Amino acid sequence: MITQPIGDAPDKTQDVLLLYLKRQGELTVSDLCTMLGITSMAVRRHLAHLQKEGLVESRMIRQVRGRPTYHYKLAAKAEALFPSGGSTLAVDLLEAVFEQSGHKGVMELLTIRNEKRIARFKERFNDKPIEERVREISRIFSEDGYMTEWEAIEGGNFIIYQRHCAVHDMANQFRQLCSMEPQMMEALLGVKVTREKYILRDDPLCAYIVHANESKNDSDNNSATTAGIG
Repeated sequence: MITQPIGDAPDKTQDVLLLYLKRQGELTVSDLCTMLGITSMAVRRHLAHLQKEGLVESRMIRQVRGRPTYHYKLAAKAEALFPSGGSTLAVDLLEAVFEQSGHKGVMELLTIRNEKRIARFKERFNDKPIEERVREISRIFSEDGYMTEWEAIEGGNFIIYQRHCAVHDMANQFRQLCSMEPQMMEALLGVKVTREKYILRDDPLCAYIVHANESKNDSDNNSATTAGIG
């Protein structure tokens, strides 16, 4: 799966193919054969893989004579692979909020953003068993570039791995970002989630335990009770 940004001079064939589609808009297999200098069979193999990844889509154009041709273009998901000023803008905005309102202001802004994302994704989790919900939350984070995997573990629980941090530089500066991920997981999964490994503490990945038999509300109540004892 391609997750790294594509620059102006990529060296991998599939990256070059995506760059041509980015620059030209739509291309046929014949066009790509000429540009890449490879056979039509090789082009079709690359296109099939990229379509499976959701990075390329096609449309059929009927001809007056002969067989129809297929034109290929980038899917919306592929746009995230190309450099943009989005991350710089996000850092600038967070810095501006911090200068005006401090850490509290940054946390309030990130919380609002997290709540909007939770509301947007909620329907994808309705009436699904916990394993399907874990699969869905992993898919969402993968779509965001986190290289996410999951597996079932003992006790009926699950573990979610993130092998890439899509907001690494921002998270280094604003650690509040890191609290948003388990909060979003808990809200959408409906159960307690705890972080076991953490890239920003020099672990090779981030890992989250999904406590399938402990509801989020129960853990919230326990935390509130504990807080009230002191």
